[in-house]
Amino acid sequence: MTGARDQILGRIRGKLGNDKRAKSEQAVTDWLAKPGVKPEINPIPARGQISGEALVDLFREMLSVAAATIDDVDDIKDVPGAVSAWLAEHNLPAEAVMSPDLCMDEIPWDDQSMLTLRRDRAQTSDAVGITPVFSAIAETGTLMMASSADTPTTLNFLPDNHIAIVRKSDIVGTYEEGWAKMRLRDPRAGDGNFMPRNVNLVTGPSRSADIDKTLFMGAHGPRRLHIVIVDDVKED
Repeated sequence: MTGARDQILGRIRGKLGNDKRAKSEQAVTDWLAKPGVKPEINPIPARGQISGEALVDLFREMLSVAAATIDDVDDIKDVPGAVSAWLAEHNLPAEAVMSPDLCMDEIPWDDQSMLTLRRDRAQTSDAVGITPVFSAIAETGTLMMASSADTPTTLNFLPDNHIAIVRKSDIVGTYEEGWAKMRLRDPRAGDGNFMPRNVNLVTGPSRSADIDKTLFMGAHGPRRLHIVIVDDVKED
């Protein structure tokens, strides 16, 4: 917690005179060192305490409840075909803007010669966006999306159609597990500097019934959310 402690002490220095500074700094240091200062783990719902295929099944179930659609593929090489088929099913052009993240380069997109992809942040003119996910939370069918230069937040919200590639190994049971994974992604975890600028939690396509209690899809983001689940944890 070195970074957080330094920030707290810095604020104290700005408020107190030199004669009080030493005692105040020591008091804060002692308080931060107490075991009770660290957040305790919240009670975990029983339905999130599962693993294996049961975890994936729960994720699928909650995705359906949230009005997302799902494709399951056996291998990463099958992703381009699944994406192309979904675009054709919805009469969408075979073109999309895609996250420039390196993990997306593991997918053999060139196998679909008619599919045109642009690796960039999304623009208002883009109809389809394709992204990876940082984590997928089974208990609510939620995607945890971490912003970065390679995973622009605009891809989650600007295109009318969002296709997310979810690897089974990235599916966790609960939000607590998702946040724990987020903290472990950076060797500096624990000093308060590990968080991306934005973490977006996406559950289903965008919708609103604020006006006349009439459900409107795409109110604040994509009208459609399609999930391609890749089996990267096959059991022998």
